[in-house]
Amino acid sequence: MNITTRPALDADIPWLLQLRRTTMDAHLSASGTPATEANHMERLRKRFDCAEVLLLDGQPAGLLKVARDGDCWELIQIQLAPPLQGHGIGRRLIEQVIAEARAAQVALELSVLTANPARKLYERLGFAVTGIEGNQYRMRLDV
Repeated sequence: MNITTRPALDADIPWLLQLRRTTMDAHLSASGTPATEANHMERLRKRFDCAEVLLLDGQPAGLLKVARDGDCWELIQIQLAPPLQGHGIGRRLIEQVIAEARAAQVALELSVLTANPARKLYERLGFAVTGIEGNQYRMRLDV
């Protein structure tokens, strides 16, 4: 699969909101977090300046948000359309971000909902839980 990226635009917001609803509502519910439109929009707008739309053959297929600030970057969001999940695409994207962080000699942090099975993937990639904030684990990978 040929995945490319481009900066996210305001025009992408309706599609990105639908993607977020589709990929996150069950995890939010299982974590006891309301899956409201306002909550989705707040999360989508967080650091929208570093949001990239993932494209498969030129068509929107996901979202990647990495804040590459200072000596510790943050993987804010990674979401793939359901038909693309389970094929190793997310893992490869995260591995690419890890490689970039290592090249820049910076740590990488993220938050993951306590009910989100993605935590296991992050642990396999070397992230360790550093704390719990509400219904989310904070995780870190030192390079």
